[in-house]
Amino acid sequence: MDSNGKPSTVQVVLLAGSSALTAFFYSVYRKRATTVARLKEAKKVPIDQDLKKYLSDIPGRCVPYAVVEGVVKSVKESLSSQFVDNCKGVIERLTLKEKKMVWNRTTHIWNDTEKLIHQRTNTVPFDLVSHDQAVDAAVRVVRPLDSAELDLETVYENFHPTVQSLSNVIGHFISGERPKGVRETEEMLRLGESVTGVGELVLDHNLVKLQPPKEGLPYFLSRLDHQSLLSKQESGVRVWRLLALASGAAACSLLLLLLWRRYERHRRAREEKSVLREFKEQQRRRLRELDMDEGAVSPAACTVCLSRERSCAFLDCGHVCACGPCYLALPQPKRCPICRAPIERVVPLYNS
Repeated sequence: MDSNGKPSTVQVVLLAGSSALTAFFYSVYRKRATTVARLKEAKKVPIDQDLKKYLSDIPGRCVPYAVVEGVVKSVKESLSSQFVDNCKGVIERLTLKEKKMVWNRTTHIWNDTEKLIHQRTNTVPFDLVSHDQAVDAAVRVVRPLDSAELDLETVYENFHPTVQSLSNVIGHFISGERPKGVRETEEMLRLGESVTGVGELVLDHNLVKLQPPKEGLPYFLSRLDHQSLLSKQESGVRVWRLLALASGAAACSLLLLLLWRRYERHRRAREEKSVLREFKEQQRRRLRELDMDEGAVSPAACTVCLSRERSCAFLDCGHVCACGPCYLALPQPKRCPICRAPIERVVPLYNS
């Protein structure tokens, strides 16, 4: 705090920052907690022969938030891996990332960074079918790329290191960037993969579809089963809750610290005023004992004996209120006669 008792700029920024982080972490936590609650409430619908009849009997022929577990099957054609033989799927994602080291001028160390150069995702229509091959039922997956958690398998990964020459090395040290190479990856959702889909299940013109749900609920396509997906989301909720609690505790602690310091400042100010009033009253009693008028006392007179001139300054309070003999006569531990602050050092004053 400054001399006026107001919080400093740094303290205000820290309090505002921690409060903003708390609000952000809490909002994410509430959103994740709502998602977990809806995942628990989502109806698990099996892919069987009675699926269409079940949906046709429901009002609106729709389950707003359903869990469907099945096996990936392409509708017509499938995608072939560009790097792996006999690897087919329905979603393919190709990614190129540049890895390099960047000089940090603050910490004076090289930091590893990664930059996305290119990413392309290909997809073909596909269904989720029952694990039992004898069951002739399927669920068409609509807009799979809108999934909040599109779980793809990495089928190919390769790192192409950058060829370094002497001139390039010198240029990299000057520029502060040292390329390490390019990482190339291919991810796929393969045929025959077991997938859990969570979304809106609807019967549309004799075709069962799984599509992104309404009301802002998340859409999931994961290779995990329903229970594992739920456990993963619950662990994320716990992390965000801990972050919200930690930042909230930091914000509350800083606020309490600022309030306590302000209270202590006001308490000391009240005590100083009380001491000053008591000192003035003792000074008036001393004047009455000496049968002296208050106006007859010199402004530079020692506040203890009222006869000699003030000749020393007390530190750290800075009061100039006593003469040398009266300072020496003060009892131990020596305190300022005005504010009662401990006298750490005495500076003699000389009048020229």
